[in-house]
Amino acid sequence: MATGYAISNYLENAILNHFLRGGSAVSQPSAIYLGLFTDAAGIVADQPTTEVSGGSYARTAVTCSASTTGTTANTGDVTFPTASASWGTINYVGVFDASTSGNLLFWGALTASKTVASGDTFKITTGSFTVTLD
Repeated sequence: MATGYAISNYLENAILNHFLRGGSAVSQPSAIYLGLFTDAAGIVADQPTTEVSGGSYARTAVTCSASTTGTTANTGDVTFPTASASWGTINYVGVFDASTSGNLLFWGALTASKTVASGDTFKITTGSFTVTLD
């Protein structure tokens, strides 16, 4: 689904502070959500300024498998609401700790862009969304 992922500045700082600064607390999110983006402008600075909006768009919850090899994948289909207006061409996906606002955790480019028109449903099939840390 994606060509590679970047860890957000927020998550990089949380990991470093938690493990290297004597236990600065990092709260585990109760759920994680995928968001869709038309381009990377703003994402690199943890500002999701190009996240899709309107047209019945909403971030969608995702559940991932346990990682034992540095990789996790979605354990079920991730189906976004049917678009009631054009969402444009989706090029990136982001992982958030909240369904609205919240913190961007990871983001990456899709292997293939997808134009979402009114009446379309954007779906990521089981196992197609992966995050790998080296």
